[in-house]
Amino acid sequence: MIRQCSSAQTFLKLARISLTSTAISCIAGCGILEPKLPAANAAIPVEWPLPPTTSVASAPTSSVATAAGVGVAHIGWRDFFVDPKLEELIARALANNRDLRVAVLNVESVRAQYRIQRADRVPSLAVTGAMVRAGGDALINPAGPGAGAGVVSRLYSVDLGVTGFELDLFGRVRNLSEAALQRYFSQEEARRSAQLSLIAAVANAYLTLAADQELLRVSQATLKTYEASYGLTDRRHQYGAVSGLDVHQARVEVEAARSDVSFFSGVVAQDINALNLLVGAPADATLLPTSLDDAVTGLSPLPAGLPSEVLLRRPDVLQAEHTLRAANANIGAARAAFFPSISLTGAVGTASTELSDLFKSNTDTWSFTPSLSLPIFQGGRLLANLDGAHAARNIALAQYERTIQGGFREVADALALTATLSAQRRAQEALVEAATSAEQLSRARYEAGRDSYLIQLDAQRTLYGAQQGLISTRLAEQANRVTLYRVLGGGWNERSP
Repeated sequence: MIRQCSSAQTFLKLARISLTSTAISCIAGCGILEPKLPAANAAIPVEWPLPPTTSVASAPTSSVATAAGVGVAHIGWRDFFVDPKLEELIARALANNRDLRVAVLNVESVRAQYRIQRADRVPSLAVTGAMVRAGGDALINPAGPGAGAGVVSRLYSVDLGVTGFELDLFGRVRNLSEAALQRYFSQEEARRSAQLSLIAAVANAYLTLAADQELLRVSQATLKTYEASYGLTDRRHQYGAVSGLDVHQARVEVEAARSDVSFFSGVVAQDINALNLLVGAPADATLLPTSLDDAVTGLSPLPAGLPSEVLLRRPDVLQAEHTLRAANANIGAARAAFFPSISLTGAVGTASTELSDLFKSNTDTWSFTPSLSLPIFQGGRLLANLDGAHAARNIALAQYERTIQGGFREVADALALTATLSAQRRAQEALVEAATSAEQLSRARYEAGRDSYLIQLDAQRTLYGAQQGLISTRLAEQANRVTLYRVLGGGWNERSP
């Protein structure tokens, strides 16, 4: 019973010391030297420079995207992408992509660093047990060496206390903890930004593969057409209807088309490799696109008068903002370094010369050691540290404004291309239709002997180029929709709220 009472008294004393230290820290923490966060001046227009619309004549529209009040940033990527194959590839990329995995691990690393820094704001308790054994003639026998046998003494002790707890009178520890917290938030936004970029990269790789497969099929069909034309020209040359020049010109087109087939075959293989790298594993052949479908993505018209403040929800902008807040908190910590620093060390425990008597009555011990450190001469170190903190804050502010400006340009560019690419696609479709009719008419006139082979050759080249141009325009239009979705901050929700 005596041992239990002694232990209870020990813990009560320690609790009083800890509560007193915590209260003093909380009161002292009110003296924060962190400056007011400067306002950013990105100098961007309030509204977009173009009519805020993303509607396209034949573009599919997501039912979720058309709901009133639902912003583009909140549209889930499963609702934006309507191709189930692409959705499955994106899901696998989010689970397996190594770059995104590194971004997630970076968040965990910075979070651990914040927890380490935050631990300095509360006292750290530690139990210390020690046994001191001392002896020797010179230390114990005052008569000197040889006057008698030395005596050996022992002292056993157990202490529970706080070591080197800094009273945060001027907010240095608090500001350092706040800076670590903002860096953690910044890294989390970097992870979200990496996720947005990954989703857009997978979608663009998928669309590029589909477009290159279309180009491969067009080149293969063109090769067959040129081979048929070459066979016809060769037969006509044997009968003396055409010259040898026509035969050689037809062969040139055949070999050029065969070269295109080989080229696009290699490009398709490279596209598959790029998609596998993004997904993080070989993609199943059943998930690869079979054609360039215009119904891969859907984005409804943006609401009229959409303000440019939507940029502030982008992960990269939020990342720059948290970096700015962290740099501003470091200024407060640098200012606090000019003022005195008070640390407390205290302990309560028990000590005895016999181990069996260690927890008996009348063995209680306590110690309380405050220390004060006042900087007097640092060789300009503290002032230079403060100047460096100010410069870092100004750099972070400029980078924050630059991020906003860059985001505004990305959205404005995507909006500008929306209408132009739609008009370009319609014109390209009309060009393909006209070129097809011209090629058919030219072939019929050539076979009838009414036109030379050069006219038919020119018509075939025009049709081939028009078909390639249409595929490229359709790819650019689809990729621009993905870009607009990304730059408006969409892609970090799986489902729309």
